[in-house]
Amino acid sequence: MEAEWDALRVLGAVTALFLLLWATWAVGSTVYIYLLPQARRSNHWLRAHGAWAVVTGATSGIGKAYAHELARRGLNVVLISRDLSKLKHEAKEIEGLYGKRTRVIQVDFTGGLEIYETIEAGLKGLEVGVLVNNVGQKYTPRLSKLLDCEDMAKKLQDIINCNMVSVAQMTRILLPGMVSRGKGIIINISSVADRRPYPYLAVYAATKAFVRSFSVAVGVEYRSKGVIVQVPDSGGKELERGRSGNS
Repeated sequence: MEAEWDALRVLGAVTALFLLLWATWAVGSTVYIYLLPQARRSNHWLRAHGAWAVVTGATSGIGKAYAHELARRGLNVVLISRDLSKLKHEAKEIEGLYGKRTRVIQVDFTGGLEIYETIEAGLKGLEVGVLVNNVGQKYTPRLSKLLDCEDMAKKLQDIINCNMVSVAQMTRILLPGMVSRGKGIIINISSVADRRPYPYLAVYAATKAFVRSFSVAVGVEYRSKGVIVQVPDSGGKELERGRSGNS
């Protein structure tokens, strides 16, 4: 009987330790996710990272919202997208609403490495403190099997270029300046589809898994250099994207 009581005491101690660790983790997570950002959210803190923000896919949806909010908080904004008329419209609206400077760069992110030469030239001389990698697309506006899409070879390359290459290349372009200044923020928009395989969205989900993995890894690599890397998911909104996602 005594041995049984000893076993129960050990079980109780282990359970209590587990609950204590879980409670500590829960409290720590709450502080890190909700309270620290509140302390950091001042416009002065944001502007201290650099005078400019860069937003890809900036003319609609999530990208547009980020561009407006960053300008409202006092940053000048570089808008990057493929539709020049929409870019000019958004730039004019941001300047009128918030009195901040803007710059537009017209590129199609389904293109190859040559588009990043255009982007680098357009960003030359700017102190960029915030990068929002938002641009993205699906290879079809509806759920479908991999081989059921027309012109699949091109669509596969387009989605890889738009969803994966853009994130890596934009980070490659702007991260060195952030590291040299000892501060910077990179926000890579992902999706609920990044957590597991999604049949009928096979390639799209795989590209978003890359975004999350890449973001977490780079965040660890450059945390000590003062660079913050976030990878928020956009919920169901991201899954609604079709070809228009590259906007």
